[in-house]
Amino acid sequence: QVQLVESGGGLVQAGGSLRRSCAFSGEALRDYAIGWVREAPGKEREGVSCDSSSTGTTNYVDSVQGRFTMSRDNAKNRVYLQMNSLKPEDTAVYYCAAQYSYYCTGPSGYEYWGQGTQVTVSS
Repeated sequence: QVQLVESGGGLVQAGGSLRRSCAFSGEALRDYAIGWVREAPGKEREGVSCDSSSTGTTNYVDSVQGRFTMSRDNAKNRVYLQMNSLKPEDTAVYYCAAQYSYYCTGPSGYEYWGQGTQVTVSS
């Protein structure tokens, strides 16, 4: 059974940085596309980033491009999200999510989800 356990997050001032970590267990991470999704009050669920296991490339939503960096360590079965230059509009619950696929297909394709952690950016 695949499990995703997240850590990191919290409260930070605008312009600050946070690092999220996601521990993947139960299967081999190398066989999964994995990403980060966020949900803000009153807004639709949004795919923040996704790392395709087949191409080794990471896609980002335009609003975080250049500020967020996602990385994966298949040997340690861990995924990270480094968030820099944070803005109040980045405030949301952030989830780590994965699907048994070599390709990213968007938030609706994820089969497994972490517990989610609140990230709050104050102005």
